[in-house]
Amino acid sequence: QVQLVESGGGLVQPGGSLRLSCAASGSISNIYIWAWYRQAPGKQRELVADITRGGSTNYADSVKGRFTISRDNAKNTVYLQMNQLNPADPAVYYCTVRQGAYAYWGQGTQVTFSL
Repeated sequence: QVQLVESGGGLVQPGGSLRLSCAASGSISNIYIWAWYRQAPGKQRELVADITRGGSTNYADSVKGRFTISRDNAKNTVYLQMNQLNPADPAVYYCTVRQGAYAYWGQGTQVTFSL
């Protein structure tokens, strides 16, 4: 079992930045991919970015050049740096990892534009 705890969401102004964190605990060996997904109201959950055990990264076209996924192996934590936030970005952001045949999900962290 892997437990994931996301943090870093909150209110942000359009054009602003946020950094999300996802800390993993439990049986974390053999995780081979970490990913961030997001789900906005009325929309399907979509992949935002992922990073493999080897460090290869992949991004949704909508976030390329604005978001950066990274991982701190010593802290068992993956980050999502989000810059130049635009109206398509507010959503609940979920962290997920794949370990063998299993996928584990965090509880999500909300990103909202401030008025």
